[in-house]
This record gives sequence, C-alpha cells and structure tokens, in this order.
Amino acid sequence: MTTQWFTIESPTDAAQIEAAAAIIRRGGLLAIPTETVYGLGADGLNEEAVTHIFEAKGRPQDNPLILHVPSADWLDRYCEDVPETAYRLAETFWPGPLTMILKKRGFVPLRTTGGLDTVGMRCPDHAVTRAIIAAAGVPVAAPSANLSGRPSCTTAAHVREDMDGRIDGIVDGGDCKVGVESTIIDLTCMPPRLLRPGGLPLESLRAVLGEIALDKAVTQLLSEGEKPRAPGMKYRHYAPKAPVTVVTGSPAASGRWLCAEAPEDAGLIVFDEFAPLFPTQTVRTIGSMRDKAEQAHRVFDALRSFDETDVRAIYAQCPDSEGLGLAVGNRLKKAAGFHTVDAEDKRHTFIGITGCTGAGKTSVLRALRRLGDGGAYVVDCDALYHELLASDTPLRRALCGAFADAFDENGALDRKKLGALVFHDEAALSRLDGIVREHVPREALRRARESGAEITGFDAIKLLESGLGALCDAVVAVTAPEKTRLARIMARDALTEERAMERIRAQKDETFFRAHCDVVFENDYPTPQAAEDAALDLFKTLLKQE
Repeated sequence: MTTQWFTIESPTDAAQIEAAAAIIRRGGLLAIPTETVYGLGADGLNEEAVTHIFEAKGRPQDNPLILHVPSADWLDRYCEDVPETAYRLAETFWPGPLTMILKKRGFVPLRTTGGLDTVGMRCPDHAVTRAIIAAAGVPVAAPSANLSGRPSCTTAAHVREDMDGRIDGIVDGGDCKVGVESTIIDLTCMPPRLLRPGGLPLESLRAVLGEIALDKAVTQLLSEGEKPRAPGMKYRHYAPKAPVTVVTGSPAASGRWLCAEAPEDAGLIVFDEFAPLFPTQTVRTIGSMRDKAEQAHRVFDALRSFDETDVRAIYAQCPDSEGLGLAVGNRLKKAAGFHTVDAEDKRHTFIGITGCTGAGKTSVLRALRRLGDGGAYVVDCDALYHELLASDTPLRRALCGAFADAFDENGALDRKKLGALVFHDEAALSRLDGIVREHVPREALRRARESGAEITGFDAIKLLESGLGALCDAVVAVTAPEKTRLARIMARDALTEERAMERIRAQKDETFFRAHCDVVFENDYPTPQAAEDAALDLFKTLLKQE
C-alpha cells in the first residue's frame, strides 16, 4: 500500500480537506493530528474500517476506540441518555484533551467500543482535523497512530516510522501541542470515574464535577480477564524496545538514586536540571522538574528515541501526581509495565550551599555543622576537586588531554597555569567544568551516602551548574551587598580593590542565585558569629526543628 502524504496548514484548504475526508468515507485509514497525539482514524460506524485499525496497529480487539467529533452537537447522534454534566464539560473543555464515556446508541458497532455498551467521545483541539471529520460526515474512531505497545506519535514523522505502507494517508498537522493522550472520564457512574489521566488535569475536572473516583488502572495494570472500559487501561503501552524502570520520589531523591544505582550503559530520562550529572551516559531530557506541560510534550519523543540507540535498559525520573504530572507518570509507568523503584528516603536530608564569593559561606557552613545530634556532614566540593587532582587518575588523564600546557615534564599539574588557561576563555572554562562534572558530583554523593549522616551539606560555588544542586532537598544561596563582599575579599586574601572586584565579576551575580535557589540567606551581619547564629535558626526552620 502506498501511503499518501497531506500537508494541510488551514481548515480552509477545501481541496485537501476533501481529499483527506474521502479516505475516511470510503473506509480507509487516515492518520490525523490532534493537540494530544496523532490518531489513526477510520469511519467509526464502519465495522470493516474499524477492523483495519486493529490490524494496522496490531491492537488487541477488546481495546475500545474513541469517537472523534467536530462539536458537542454530535453527542446525541451517537449517545443516548447524555447527562447534563457532559454538555457542561464540553462547554468548558471542548475542543480539548477530554474524552467522555457515555452510553452508546445501538447502531454504534461493538467492534468500535470493544464489546461495551458505552463509547468514548472527544472533540479534538485541532482545526484541520475537525474540518476533516465534518467533511467526512461520520464520527472518526481514532486510537493513537503508533504500532500497538510503542510510544505514541507526537509528530507526523513518528507516524511515518510506524505506519508507512500500512495505511492510506497521513495528515501532517505539525507537532502536537500537549503530547499525551486525552483524559478519559466515565460519566455513566457516580461519582464519575477517571479511567485515564491525560492532557486535561484531574484538578480541572474536579473544579467542574466535584468528587471523582480514580480507577485502579491509573496506578496498576488490569488483571487477565478484566475488560478495559477505555483505551490504555489493560495492556503495556508506550514502550520502547529496552525495558523501562520508573524511579519515583522527589526529583532530588530520584536523581540521587540514578547517580548511585543506574548502570553506566543504561539510557536515562531525566529532568533538565539533572542532565549535567550524566555526561557520559545516553540521556534524554523532558523539561524542567517544575514544568509539567513541557514534560508531557516531550515524554513520548524521549521514549521513542531510545530505539535508535543500543541501550539495553532505560531508567526514568517520574514527576509527582499534581497537574499533568499524573498523566506523565502514568505513561512512564505504562511503558515500564508498572515496574517502579521508590527512591524517597525520609531519613536523610541534603542541603546545598552556594552563593557569591565573599558572601560569608564559612559562617553558614559552621552553622550547618551544628545541626542535629552529630552535626551535618559537609562536602567541600572545591576541596574535593583538589584532592581528586592528586589521587584520581581518570580525572588527571582527562585534564592532561584537554590542558596539556598546564602539566610539567614530570606530570605535575600547575594550578596557576590551568587557571590562566581558562580564566578568560569561556570555551576552555566550559571544557574544564565538563571534566569536573564527570568526577566530582558523584564522588561527593558517594561520600555523603557512606557517611551515614542524617544531614549532608554540599558546598560549591557552581553547585547549580554542576547538577549537584538538583540532588539537594533545598539549596541555600548566601549573598551579601557588593560593597560588603568587596571588603571581605580584600581583607581575607590581601588583594587590591581592583583584583577583588575582578573576582566578583568573574562569577555569577546575586540575581542568578536569587532566581535559582530555594532560600536566600542575606549575610550582612556585623560579625561571623552573628551570621552563624542566624544561619542556624534558618536551618532549624528549614528542617522543621524546634
């Protein structure tokens, strides 16, 4: 079969819309764009056409399909006893990533509904696809346009990978905006039941409906013999070729687990902040740990991309269940067959200390060492780096390869020469930072774990840039007015004002730390002891100590 390619940029492109709709009317298969993922569409009232969907995807016959319609006006054409809540939801969220389970009319084929007397109804938020459905004049049954079990398609190129030669046409409507499938809510029971989390957050539904029950399929696979009431409930879905393990817990906890436990040859799906910690591994990022919308947009692309690599296992950080995190986590767990590892460890707390040079971190670190019964274990990352320079052969070999001029004929590193090589050269400094990141953060974490301390502090100027800050439960920025910092540096290091200011300007300024840290400690105290006492109070509050 030759698969026809349509590029339709506007619903007003009547000729292209009609050509695509004709495929649906004659019983063919057409991949259509939506705001969530690409769908594999056919006439939902034509049993033979629906059968071809299952054949093309390799999809189990008991897995229900969703009928896509261009507006809520079509609801009572295919559903009976439509509740008032359905129209209220449609008015609020359609077009959009919401599928409603309703009682079907008798003529809607059981082949479409997986043998159920209910049917899923959705109005997609993609003007071109709604125009195609309206032109076809029939509801379009459309599961995701991937081979069954594989990650869903969020671009037309993904569809071509899976379906070229299997279906009649592909409509290229651009990248999907949302990236995970629609939310499915069952309105045939009370209270309404969430069958699948998706692109519409559960919190938004509850704002309209009130109480909503969660089906067990949201958190686990259905047992053999149980009949799925909606797509994606029963079978392992969204899976790349390599087995997936999902690491749950806070981002910091899951990041620490990956650093310590993930095999070196594994592929990793991580939030953006953690990528610097894994410079030698195959990593796919899915957005900031705080940006659930971006995670949803990128999760399937990340999963699919590993099939182009030789990784034999994949480990993925899992967001929390708030907002779109519930859907992203559900898709990752489905890809893993719900094989998860809980990384949360309430017995240990990791605190990062960073900030401007001359701000007085020493006083803050003394306070940190006074916490708890035995005090916190503090890793001075700068000192650790210099220790590793003398003892870590791989680190020295990497530095020698990149900065041979900084080593003498006996192989000894001249740190002043190294500083001169990188101080005014951003590219060279970036190379140095990359080498340091391969060695220092994981060694710092290893020592922290071996210490057995309940509280660990990581002290580093480049805590955030290294990725080590992402492993902390909280990051404290120590700042002070520039004039105060200048005076401290001049007194501490016996520098001229010009040289001291040069040091200040060579590092990130206060605005950077304020923007990226959890807590700011303004150290403008008159004495180091006063600063230490104030910092101790801060830490006790931070750790909820009396």
